[in-house]
This record gives sequence, C-alpha cells and structure tokens, in this order.
Amino acid sequence: MRDTTSKEAKQAPSAVLADEGNSSAASETQTDSTPRHDTPKRATPKRGGAIRSWIDAHPNIWEFILFNVLSNISTITRFVAAWVGTAVFVSAMGLTAPFSFLIFNYTSAGSHGLGGFLTFLLAEVLAQIVNFIVQMKWVFKSDSSFADAAWKYAMLAVLIVVVNLVLPGYVTSLCIGWGMNSGVAATVASVVNTLLAVIVSYPLLKFWIMPKK
Repeated sequence: MRDTTSKEAKQAPSAVLADEGNSSAASETQTDSTPRHDTPKRATPKRGGAIRSWIDAHPNIWEFILFNVLSNISTITRFVAAWVGTAVFVSAMGLTAPFSFLIFNYTSAGSHGLGGFLTFLLAEVLAQIVNFIVQMKWVFKSDSSFADAAWKYAMLAVLIVVVNLVLPGYVTSLCIGWGMNSGVAATVASVVNTLLAVIVSYPLLKFWIMPKK
C-alpha cells in the first residue's frame, strides 16, 4: 500500500490558502455590494425652472401671451414692406395717379395714389403670410392640414383688413361727436380696432383655423 498520509499533509496547506483566498474574495464582494449611504448632493436648480413650471401650469395663458407678443413679427414685416413698397412704387416708379376701388380710396393728398395702394397690398399680404406661419407653428403648434388652415386664415385676414379700413372712420367720428379732439379720437379708434381683432381672431385661430387634433 502507498503512503498517502504525507501526500495529503503536503496538499493541506495549499487547500487552506485556497480557502482563505476564496473567503477574502467573498468578503470583498460583499463589501462592494453593500449599499453606501453617502450624503445626498443637493440638486442644482435649473435656470428658468420657475418660469417653466408656471408655463406648464398655465398653458392657455402662456399661449395667449405668445399670440399677442409674436404678432409683432407681422407688424414689423408690414412696416418693412411699406418702406420698400414706397421706395419702389412711389419714389422709383412714380405711380402716384389717384386710385379708388371699392373701400380703397387713394385720391387724397399724401396717399400716393396707385403706388400707395400697391404698397399697402404688398405690406398686408406679406404681413399676413408671416403671421399665419408664426401663429400656426410657434403659438398654436397646430398639426392641422396646411392647405385647410390656409384658406380659412385667408378669409379671416380679409375680414380683419376690411374692418381695419372701415371701422376707424366710424369710431373716430363717434368720438369727435362726444367732444373728443381728433388726436384722442384716433387713438381710441386704434385701440378699438386692436381689441376687436384680438377678440375675433384668437378664438377663430385656436378652435377653427389651427386646432390641435
């Protein structure tokens, strides 16, 4: 028979070292897996967080604010187009012959005649195109059909233009009849025109022309 006692004795230290190594590795694994309770870091508040929270809480009010503020883009477009149109049609081309058509009357001094009408037409068309895009994409963020919204908006734009041309004269005459001077009467007429345009156009744009599906 072979003497296996000495052989087992020689292998024993290796087994002990292996066991100790396994125990050490297990201990390290357990230590690493133990959740650490570090002191939580304070969340840095994002800039504009309060404003964003208010917008999220009052989406309709924010939409109405955007509607009025971004409408100034079309106003700026109208002014720029009027300057360009006057320079081209009146100064350069000399189209100053008196012009009258339906509610458009460019026969008085300073109206620039046909050139004045063409300038008005250019400025108004460009302003309404810009306003249509701004309101649909930035204010109401509508996913309605572009073609369907366009013809509805064209009807609204024509209505607003006609009212803007006709109403101020009546309001001014009414205010002067109440004893106001011409300057105050013109200011009141302008305010009435603006308020009426907002009251009419905002709900029509939101619920009929550019609704969200």
